[in-house]
Amino acid sequence: MQVVAARLPKDVAREIERIAVEEKLDKSSVLARATDLYIRHWKLQRALGLYEDGKITALKAADLAGLSIWEFLEELEKKKIPVHYSAEEFVEDFEAARKE
Repeated sequence: MQVVAARLPKDVAREIERIAVEEKLDKSSVLARATDLYIRHWKLQRALGLYEDGKITALKAADLAGLSIWEFLEELEKKKIPVHYSAEEFVEDFEAARKE
């Protein structure tokens, strides 16, 4: 692992300390978990936005978000984002999937 220093507001530092005590973890573990959750959330939101804007296909968006295509389609449904999938996009995704 790499060591990274960060300045945090006092109230955030207190919450990290409280969580660490309650979960019986060190503060670094609490921060690592929180950072992991944020990164996964950010990647999903980025993928959803690019997909909704028509900039990437569903398969590429799923890959960007670190999800299977089925998990990504479930996220689209949860967010009430319409699925737009042209025949051209299907062929593109199909060919990409065959190469993997």
